[in-house]
Amino acid sequence: MIIRAYRETDVPDMIEIWNEVVKDGIAFPQEDCLDATTGSAFFAAQSYCGVADDDGTVVGLYILHPNNVGRCGHICNASYAVRSDSRGKHVGEKLVTDCLLQGKLLGFRILQFNAVVESNVHARHLYERLGFRQLGTIPGGFRMKDGHYENICPYYRTL
Repeated sequence: MIIRAYRETDVPDMIEIWNEVVKDGIAFPQEDCLDATTGSAFFAAQSYCGVADDDGTVVGLYILHPNNVGRCGHICNASYAVRSDSRGKHVGEKLVTDCLLQGKLLGFRILQFNAVVESNVHARHLYERLGFRQLGTIPGGFRMKDGHYENICPYYRTL
């Protein structure tokens, strides 16, 4: 498996993976799925998109972009998505590790995650293992698909 920059030909697979996480309703704040038009524009608008390519099959992706503007423009933000049938194979770790490198190459100094759902323990353990620090807890900051609210845990790490 390699992590590489996305290509336009990857977009249909990226949309499928992204939409799977959106539909799950337990990790991404987005509620609307992407289609061919919105997906292509969405991925093109990012500072960088990486994909996990497993022998020609896209099994995961990440998006990287500024978290803010101006005097806080050196802080970036990222989101990661892995196909459900590829989870548990360390795809996420490879995506985050590449994202840290790409963020630094793009001149960012800090990677911040604004809304890691507290119950997303696999992501939280991964981030902590890779040196991210939790900033605190925002009570009830995430509305789950079933309508109940869960805490979110912002994280950051210098690049």
